[in-house]
Order: sequence, then C-alpha cells, then structure tokens
Amino acid sequence: MVIARSAALFALAALFEIGGAWLVWQGVREHRGWIWIGAGIAALGLYGFVATLQPDAEFGRILAAYGGIFVAGSIAWGMVADGYRPDRWDVTGALICLAGMAVIMYAPRAR
Repeated sequence: MVIARSAALFALAALFEIGGAWLVWQGVREHRGWIWIGAGIAALGLYGFVATLQPDAEFGRILAAYGGIFVAGSIAWGMVADGYRPDRWDVTGALICLAGMAVIMYAPRAR
C-alpha cells in the first residue's frame, strides 16, 4: 500500500510539475498569454506541495527519485501534448531512470 501511495503521489507531482512547465512554455513561447503562465505557476506550486506528502521523510531521497519520474513523464507528456515520438534511446534512457528511481525509493533499508 505504501508503494502504491508513493507511486500515485509521484504521478500527481509529475502532472503538476510537467504540466505547469508546459503551461508556462505555452504562455511565453507560443504567445498564449498570462492566463496560461499564471496557471503554470500555480501548478508548479502545487507540485512542491504534493512532494511533501510522500511517506518517506528524506527530502533528498524524494527529490532524487522524482528525477526518474520527471524524465519518463516528460517524454510521455511530449508524446501526448506535442506529438513527440521518442526513439529507442529516449525510451531506454527513461527506463533506466525509472529503474534508478525504484532502487532509490523502494530498496529495503534498515530503519
């Protein structure tokens, strides 16, 4: 149950961070305006809050592990939102990052 909760929180954090950055990008680079930028900034703030809900209390571990989620999530977001098609190296790199995330977060530790 703890792993499922942690994975769901990572997914929610990725939605807010990647989505927020994408909204800011759209507002600035695609000239969609301040509403898009403001929504992106709000989403980025929510990302910071969601990260604090992880069951592990180690900030460095959470942020380091989240990096793997960010890499894979960014590629997935690009596919859905922008029509990006990753090549085999993109996919391989994302899988390596996810494996690293799993080791960092879920390896057995003496407590």
